Amino acid sequence: MATFLTARRVVSALGAVAALSLLTACNDGQGTASAPKTASGSGQQASGDDSSTADTTTNTGATSTGTGASKGSGGTSVSGGGATSTRCNASELRGHVGENNPGAGQENFPLVVTNFSGRTCTIDGYPGVAFVDGSGKQLGPDPKRGSGSPTKITLAPGKSAWAGLSFGNPEVSGARKATPTGILITPPDEKVSLKVDWTGGPVPVASAANLTAFQPGTGA
Repeated sequence: MATFLTARRVVSALGAVAALSLLTACNDGQGTASAPKTASGSGQQASGDDSSTADTTTNTGATSTGTGASKGSGGTSVSGGGATSTRCNASELRGHVGENNPGAGQENFPLVVTNFSGRTCTIDGYPGVAFVDGSGKQLGPDPKRGSGSPTKITLAPGKSAWAGLSFGNPEVSGARKATPTGILITPPDEKVSLKVDWTGGPVPVASAANLTAFQPGTGA
């Protein structure tokens, strides 16, 4: 009788070992679940995109400012088909204020940008414009745009385009005035402004100047 019980215990133990082996084999076949992987660098926003703060450059260097910005993305743009835009970037342009052509109590200045890069580029539309004092603070409201239709201008290296800036002489009208130290000229669709010294005297700060779209040449 003792021998029979011992044999049953051995058989039962062998059965338990076999069941445990089978269960382990099933678990090995399924493997251990792991967290999904995320591609490195995905979903990051490009820096400098859609910023309300404009940069300025005195023809070459760049510093931060909050005035004179023209809406649009900075740098060379790329179309959906992968083609590089021909638009002139601010880093490829140099700005200056042309000679005043006054008349009937009006001051009329051409704001000139010149392509000093080694490639041909295009400019299309109105510049962003702001008079600034020595600390970079904007003086007066943004200029009003004219009603004309802008045309795309092709600028070969060394060629220029100009936009007309007109305002009433505050010495004649008696309007509230200030004397800027500089003017910011922001090319169309750019966030970087060209800072140019202003030597044109006082400007009205209670009313807006008038602005035309870019035209070929220097306005001389």
